[in-house]
Amino acid sequence: MTAAQELSAPAPEPVLREDRVDYTPTARSVSLRRHRAARLLLQWGHPGMAGDAALLVSELATNALLHGAIRGRLLRVHLTLTEFVLRVAVSDPRGERLPGLRRPDSDDCYGRGLLIVAQLADRWGVEPRTVGKSVFAELSVR
Repeated sequence: MTAAQELSAPAPEPVLREDRVDYTPTARSVSLRRHRAARLLLQWGHPGMAGDAALLVSELATNALLHGAIRGRLLRVHLTLTEFVLRVAVSDPRGERLPGLRRPDSDDCYGRGLLIVAQLADRWGVEPRTVGKSVFAELSVR
């Protein structure tokens, strides 16, 4: 990044609320994280976003469980709320396994999670970490 680019980069929005929880990679943990996200959005004064946040946590955490889990390593759900954006990020230790959208056949039982995320979120993506990756989805605060 050049000095001119650094000067023109917008300052990050101040975080108003934040929650970060590490959890064991089990189906029960995904359910608990989903319920926690909905409860937090209610407490944070955004009841209209609670369902969407819970669904994003559920889809991203399930993908991390199925495709990014390693025995003995934790997964992480990180929610951040700014004035304009709710960000849901789920981190796992498998940085070499990057998610991608695919079109499942109509009779496939699996493979629609990221399609749901892409339709629901205003923005989503993947960020590398020192170990692993974070898959995030953002919702505009309305």
